[in-house]
Amino acid sequence: MSIADLELLAINTVRTLAMDAVQAAESGHPGTPMALAPLAYSLFHRHMRHNPADPAWPDRDRFVLSAGHASMLLYASLHLSGYDVPLDEIRRFRQWGSKTPGHPEVGHTPGVETTTGPLGQGIANAVGMAVAERSLAATFNRDGHSIVDHITWFIAGDGDLMEGLSHEAASFAGHHKLGKLIGFFDDNRITIDGSTDLSCTDDVSARFSAYGWHVAMVADINDLSALDTAIAEARGAVTRPSLIIVRSHIGFGSPNRVDTAKAHGEPLGKDELALAKKTLGWTWTDPFHVPDDALTHWRTARDRGEATQDAWRRQLIAYARAFPTEAKEFGRRMHGDLPSGWESAIPSFDQKNGNVATRAASGVVLNAVAPQIPELMGGSADLSGSNLTTVKGVPAFTPDTPTGRNFFFGIREHAMGAVMNGMSLHGGVIPYGGTFLVFADYMRPAIRLAALMGRQAIYVFTHDSIGLGEDGPTHQPIEHLSALRCIPNLIVLRPADAAETAEAWRVALKNRTGPTALVLTRQKLALLDRTALAPASGVARGAYTLLDSATPAVVLLASGSEVQVALDAASALSAEGVPTRVVSVPSHELFARQDAEYRATVLPPGVPRVAVEAAHPMSWHALVGDRGAVIGIDRFGASAPYEKLYEEYGITAGAVAAAARGLLL
Repeated sequence: MSIADLELLAINTVRTLAMDAVQAAESGHPGTPMALAPLAYSLFHRHMRHNPADPAWPDRDRFVLSAGHASMLLYASLHLSGYDVPLDEIRRFRQWGSKTPGHPEVGHTPGVETTTGPLGQGIANAVGMAVAERSLAATFNRDGHSIVDHITWFIAGDGDLMEGLSHEAASFAGHHKLGKLIGFFDDNRITIDGSTDLSCTDDVSARFSAYGWHVAMVADINDLSALDTAIAEARGAVTRPSLIIVRSHIGFGSPNRVDTAKAHGEPLGKDELALAKKTLGWTWTDPFHVPDDALTHWRTARDRGEATQDAWRRQLIAYARAFPTEAKEFGRRMHGDLPSGWESAIPSFDQKNGNVATRAASGVVLNAVAPQIPELMGGSADLSGSNLTTVKGVPAFTPDTPTGRNFFFGIREHAMGAVMNGMSLHGGVIPYGGTFLVFADYMRPAIRLAALMGRQAIYVFTHDSIGLGEDGPTHQPIEHLSALRCIPNLIVLRPADAAETAEAWRVALKNRTGPTALVLTRQKLALLDRTALAPASGVARGAYTLLDSATPAVVLLASGSEVQVALDAASALSAEGVPTRVVSVPSHELFARQDAEYRATVLPPGVPRVAVEAAHPMSWHALVGDRGAVIGIDRFGASAPYEKLYEEYGITAGAVAAAARGLLL
């Protein structure tokens, strides 16, 4: 068999596995894997630096299938390359418990670097991975000793580029001259609705050139030599990210569905599948057949990968001899361990410095811990002065200062969230990003994916309620706390004062299994008197008894700025002879994780409860129960000083006390 015939056989094996898997599942997207099989073969077999025997080695290339619906392209390539994705898992495509779900999921399938499916997210994740690579390379590489030197690759389709997120992320990448980011645009000119001409006639080449990217064209994706040439040129464009536009034909090989929307999101059908295999020259009739010659050829990638990783290990050993301190630090960061003793840097607050907005307290905590945790890096979406996310005395991350830790994400909330995900997925960094809470809506898909993937990311959401005042209803969040609390595996923390803010940062930095949202005030809050109240360390348990009485007749619950409202209401009730407990509830999610015994000690069964929060009441009903009441806001805000707004919207101690009296009648 000639080399050309062997390569075609290897490529067609990807195509037939994709067709068979989608047909067996009676669900999926066969057309794009059929079209892009030559590109996947070229990357996994010729160009990518990867080792199927060790999918997580630190200096591997990262590959992101942003067009996640084409998951069988990735699963087939992983199986054939020698990753732990057996053929039986290909047979079980989209079935319960298989390693081959409908869209790639990181941590679920060896070799999958990120969870993709919501279009555009993968592009931005890839940008974040390239950012992390540049930061770590600039931090640890020394002359003659390079331990961080890899490329991030991605494949995107029309849907990825139509999503606005792709604009934000590509603009950010071009500005930062991320030369180790190489992407491919699958120019198949078909979407679910039909021809792309129905909705989009962008000049993709001109668009990405305007972003500052290197752009190349490959007229026929089946031309492996042309792919090699374009990839070589992209590697040489070291000061620019690269996009290679490849012309493909969706459903390639299918005589009746090639270049049609029907090839996109449904099985070919048994008759058309047989015709497609015949057109491709496939002589085997049994489904999921992998020819021995094709498998042997693909599996040479494993031998090359092991040799490449062995060479890197030798480099790391030499590096450790020359730079033992740096090598130890690199290992710590890539393993995800926090530095020893970092918690001692968390500041305490007193009456001299603690009567501040929680956003201001957050800035103090960030600047105290950042020198102890060098991998902590981030910024805000053009709101650094409001979010107080700048680490003082540290340069910005720029093309000229890649060791910088302050990020200027620009007015790109969605990209900020998705780039943070890529940074976290890469490893070696802890990303944080800030904006106003109301603009969490702009980045919610990225927040959801961070939670789904279990990635550490810290969101600094300031201006948390009508308490921001005069900017009015466009900037005053109402439903946002409840909406964020609905996302599984996201910890939302709304601290009541500076002391709770410090503890909230402690929780966020320790939380390695998902993202954390810090929800902070614009207005100043009084530092709670901990000599009379419980210590702020209770934040770690989500809710804790802040003010107690021996046998409470009513329990008042609150978060953030409304904790003081609850305390004032408790004072009024106590003066009337009503024993009252006040519970600070900075995090519903953390409280739900506590054992039933602890929850019962904080919220004793049978005692009526009143919750107060300057936000939509929905998320509180589970805590107050049937014999409870919630003082909240279910309409939009208004422009006025915050004191007037709290009065007009009934977020007052009087309203809370009245609700408590009503429950005791």
